[in-house]
Amino acid sequence: MSGPILIFDSGVGGLSVVAAIRTRLPEVALCYACDNAMLPYGTKPDEWLVQRILDVCQAAVAVSHASALVVACNTASTLALEALRNHLEIPVIGTVPAIKPAVAASRSGHLALLATSATVHRPYTRRLIDDFAGDCRVMRLAADPLVEQAERQLAGEPLDPDVISACLAPLWEETALDTVVLGCTHFPLLIPALAAAAPRPITWVDSGDAIARRVVQVVAPLPCSTRPGGGNPGVEAHGASWATAPGGTLAPVLSRYGFAAPGRLMVATTAFES
Repeated sequence: MSGPILIFDSGVGGLSVVAAIRTRLPEVALCYACDNAMLPYGTKPDEWLVQRILDVCQAAVAVSHASALVVACNTASTLALEALRNHLEIPVIGTVPAIKPAVAASRSGHLALLATSATVHRPYTRRLIDDFAGDCRVMRLAADPLVEQAERQLAGEPLDPDVISACLAPLWEETALDTVVLGCTHFPLLIPALAAAAPRPITWVDSGDAIARRVVQVVAPLPCSTRPGGGNPGVEAHGASWATAPGGTLAPVLSRYGFAAPGRLMVATTAFES
């Protein structure tokens, strides 16, 4: 029996990936898990974070009976993807900054990677730029406050335009820059606000559709939410969600993306102490 595809993120940024997958694969069975108790991931030590990601994803896979895991978090993917693949028996699909399609989209050859500090400074990210954008000028810009802005927006709270403007300001010093890679799954949720803050037209590139295409390549057969003749006993967890801190506004946010109110995800790792 084929279980649903599990989407995992530190918070609700992975919902941008959910939207992309549903656009391309409207019938696929999905469930969602987030480690919002430890948000943001980018401020945590790497060694602790790898173990935390392993513990959370193993717990989420066990409770969801998932047939595949999509790590809808650039920080987790650039840090723990290999460890997850070594420890899990199901396919694991990661999320990395969409440098290659951004190069194809740029007319000037001047682009930027907008991401969290953790993703911006990872050796993996530097190799990605070297491999696919060696002939381009690429600015790497950390914009950690945008994560909170995306979380606020999904919770129905107003955005702070001053925070958004301040995060983007260094981009506009590059007058030839025409393409920005959104290297955090939270950031596509803010595209209208980002575009409104830009002084000129910019092409915003994210990884959502590429992840959806990769799901088609890796997961076969795809678990469907409905099948002819009635229910699908292999996807009982379709539409379910879990969180390490399932209170506050999380339930209505997940509901807007078609998920049930989150259950509490029990994880053995001790809480991070700064």
